Amino acid sequence: MSKFFVAATLLGNLAIALPPPTARRDASLLPLSTKGRDIIDNNGDIFHFMSTNWPGHQETMIPEGLQHASIEDIVAWFPRFGLNSVRLTFAIEMIDDIFSNSPNQTLEKSVLNALGEKNGTIVLNQILERNPQLTKETTRLEVFDSVAKEFAKKNIIVHLDNHVSKAFWCCGENDGNGWFGEEYFDVKKWIRGWSYITKHVKNWPTFASAGLRNELRNANNAEPVDWYTWYVHMTSAANAVHEADPDALIFFSGLSYDTYIDPIPLGKMLNGTDETATEGKSVIFIPNNFPYKDKIVLEIHKYDFEATQDDCPTFKSKWYEKGFQALDASNPATKYLFPMVLSEWGFIHNGTYWSQTTYNKCLIEMVEDWQFSWQHWELSGSFYLQTRPNRTPNTIQGLEEFWGLLNYDWSTVRSPVTIENSLSKMITALKE
Repeated sequence: MSKFFVAATLLGNLAIALPPPTARRDASLLPLSTKGRDIIDNNGDIFHFMSTNWPGHQETMIPEGLQHASIEDIVAWFPRFGLNSVRLTFAIEMIDDIFSNSPNQTLEKSVLNALGEKNGTIVLNQILERNPQLTKETTRLEVFDSVAKEFAKKNIIVHLDNHVSKAFWCCGENDGNGWFGEEYFDVKKWIRGWSYITKHVKNWPTFASAGLRNELRNANNAEPVDWYTWYVHMTSAANAVHEADPDALIFFSGLSYDTYIDPIPLGKMLNGTDETATEGKSVIFIPNNFPYKDKIVLEIHKYDFEATQDDCPTFKSKWYEKGFQALDASNPATKYLFPMVLSEWGFIHNGTYWSQTTYNKCLIEMVEDWQFSWQHWELSGSFYLQTRPNRTPNTIQGLEEFWGLLNYDWSTVRSPVTIENSLSKMITALKE
């Protein structure tokens, strides 16, 4: 696969110049499949996802930023940054409303319900002004369709990620969204949702893959939090995706906010929990047992919440043990090889953080060493609304996202020096 070369240059108050990418990113690469540790395109070449996240899972249940810029203008940032794909997030609640024939599916009701009559009307009018192909009666899913259509025009691969069931910010323990059977995490509706949405999006020209669930985590009032429960429900959802679209890659996330998944490549016994409904139950994840054995991808997240100052050999060694054995055929402990995708990484774009810890430098080295796909967090410069439990206030309209690649009004790059030293180096870390 060819490299992308990205450079961000700010000249006074002039616009940022980003040279066009040179790599192939068109739909002729699809469908994707897996071969050992690699994702393979339709031509038999290794494919790496180089993405950023575009959230669409929060209260309005449409992709963020449409009041500030058109779908066309937002999608145009992807090739400008040198990215070949997007991790597009959604909430199962959007699908539940389709099944219940809820009137809240319309763009008008979605925005007004989330933001209130006064602010919602302002934002709705801004969305319609910048996106005249949409109307008040356009449904949420039709907004996603319009986004996917534009990605197809730009030959950007779409990875669809189920971020939450109930539509609001992710993630916190005991927020109702984190584990199977929790307050908002109805497993039957989740699997039904994946079956429905996969049948729908398989017609998107550049749809390639599905992320089953973002950041599974501990919950007090839920099914047992263990690997056996993970296996039962994740493989059931994978079956639903595969039956709906046999061409789609299927991403399996790990435990504890998707920070480790090593039991899968190591072929460990996935056990239940004593004194619960899963006591005495166990199973091993054996890829050859599944009809989608050549579609399985593992995903993992890595942030810098510990503000690490580990030297890179130490950083990489610790992280390797969390699941990167999946890429290492030379490790005698590795039972099964799988592609690994770093489906979230990122930090504040203030122009300095990238150099203040070893996190950024060591991530780049890890990609250089192990040659794996990644999906940056995130594109958004701001949100329509963000609801976070246990925060005062717990809802904020128009919240700025300082981790986003774009500025508040989605008009330009937030921090060119950050991109130059992080995103662009992650791109060039992937070899020819």
